[in-house]
Amino acid sequence: MFDSREKIAMFIDGANLYATSRALGFDIDYRKLLAAFQKRAYLLRAYYYTALVEDQEYSSIRPLIDWLDYNGYKVVTKPAKEFTDSAGRRKIKGNMDIELTIDALELVDVVDHYVLFSGDGDFRTLVEALQRRGRKVSIVSTIQSQPPMISDELRRQADSFIDLASLQNEVGREQSERPVRKVDPEFDNSHD
Repeated sequence: MFDSREKIAMFIDGANLYATSRALGFDIDYRKLLAAFQKRAYLLRAYYYTALVEDQEYSSIRPLIDWLDYNGYKVVTKPAKEFTDSAGRRKIKGNMDIELTIDALELVDVVDHYVLFSGDGDFRTLVEALQRRGRKVSIVSTIQSQPPMISDELRRQADSFIDLASLQNEVGREQSERPVRKVDPEFDNSHD
């Protein structure tokens, strides 16, 4: 699946990867994740995309963002949009698809193999565009959850599919290492 001579880049849809690992019952150790893909090929870049709620005193994701930024990841953020839905509930939306897509396309001349951590079917068109330029694309998500976290059309389009469950021993955080993290369930854009 990977050739050690390839230049690879990781593109992580943060909310989607978080939801996928939670569905599988484990947390990602991002240091181990970086090391796992550095072993497979020449890792050129590792991007992590997430939206942040700007007006909060403290964001539970801020320590992760800061750690990633200092430890080998290129972190791409934007302010999340807050709105009220038709039922009067406060909702937060933070879709990073366009930012991820543009960054991926800008690297097409230097990256041989893209590793996309998302099951979002909206990325099928990106995968197809990269393949037309002669690039390989691997998708990391899961079919082990109910329902599966990856769209069928994205899985079919990819050159290869890596089930996150198969990486658990290599990139999972031990339960004893797990920090307490509160997440606003309304801020889950993993299925946009």
